[in-house]
Amino acid sequence: MEIIIGLLIITFGSLLQSSSYVPIKKVKNWSWESFWLVQGVFAWLIFPLIGTLAVLPTDYSFFSLFQSGDSSGLMPMMYGVLWGVGNLTFGLSMRYLGVALGQSIALGTCSAFGTIFPALLAGKDLFKGDGLILLIVVSVALAGITIIGFAGSLRSKNMSEEQKKAAIKDFAFSKGIFVAIMAGVMSACFSLGIEAGQTLKTELINSGVNDLFAGFPTIFMITLGGFITNAAYCLFKNYKNNSFADYTSNSKSMLLNNLMFCILAGGLWYSQFIGFEMGKSFFSKSDIMLAFSWSILLSLNIVFSNVWGILLKEWVGVSKKTVIVLISGILLLVFSLVLPNLL
Repeated sequence: MEIIIGLLIITFGSLLQSSSYVPIKKVKNWSWESFWLVQGVFAWLIFPLIGTLAVLPTDYSFFSLFQSGDSSGLMPMMYGVLWGVGNLTFGLSMRYLGVALGQSIALGTCSAFGTIFPALLAGKDLFKGDGLILLIVVSVALAGITIIGFAGSLRSKNMSEEQKKAAIKDFAFSKGIFVAIMAGVMSACFSLGIEAGQTLKTELINSGVNDLFAGFPTIFMITLGGFITNAAYCLFKNYKNNSFADYTSNSKSMLLNNLMFCILAGGLWYSQFIGFEMGKSFFSKSDIMLAFSWSILLSLNIVFSNVWGILLKEWVGVSKKTVIVLISGILLLVFSLVLPNLL
C-alpha cells in the first residue's frame, strides 16, 4: 500500500511538471533565451529556495549547505552545473521536436543513465539479484521510449513540411534527436546530485526534519548549480542577439502576461521534485523501488508529455499506424512502473 501511495504522489508531481511547458505558447514577443532565463529564475532558484527555507530547522544555518565536505551541498551543486548543460539542450530539444517527442527522447536517455550510473558508482552488480532486476526494468522502460521515438520518426515522414511547421515552428528532426540525446546524458547528473546529497538528507532527518521533505535542500543546491549554467548562457544569447530589449520594450500588459506565465511554468516544473521527494519516502522498505524511483519520475513525465503533445495537436495528420506505435510505447512505459513489484 505504501508503494502505491508513493507512486500516486510522484504521478501527481509528474503531471504538473509535464504541464510546465504549455505556458511557453502563451509567452509573446520574447526570444527563447529571455523566456528560458525568466522562467528559470522561478523554477531553479526562487521556488526551490522557498522549499528549502520552509523545511530547514531553526537552529540549522542556511549557509551551512555550502560548507565543504561529503555532506555539503557543494557536490550536488557541482552536478547541478553539469545538469544545467543538459537542461539547456533539453529546452532546445523541445524547440526542434516539440513537447512530446523532445521530452520523450531527452527524458528517456536521462532516465536510463540517471538510474544506472548511481547503481554502478555504488558498486552494484547489474547481472545478479536486485541489480539484475533493476537492469531488466530499465531495459523495458528504454524499450518503451524507443518505440515512442520510432513513432516520432514515423510522424516526421507522415507530415508535410507545412504541417510540421504549423505544429512545431522550428521542427528539425535530425538536429533535434542529437540535441535530445545530449540533453538526456547530461541531465542524468541531476540523479547523481541527488545521490551525492544523501548524507545531507540524513543529517537533516536527524535534526528533526520530516523525511517527506528532507530532500528539498539537496534539490535546491542542484538547481542552483543549473541556474548558474543556464543564466550565463541565456545572458550571453541576450547580448549576442540584442534581445535584452525583451525585458523592457514591450507594453506593461505584455510584460505582466509573460511574467505570470513564466512564474506558472517555473512552479509547475519544480512541483515534480516536491512529488518525487515525498513519494520516494514511501519506498523506504523496497531497495528496488528506491533505485528505480528516478526512472519512475521520468517515465511518467514522458507519458504525460505525450498526452500534452496530443492535446496540443503535435500529432495531427499522422497515420493510424503511428498512433498505434505511440500508444504501444506509452503502455510499455506504464508497465515498467509496476514491473519491479512483479519480479
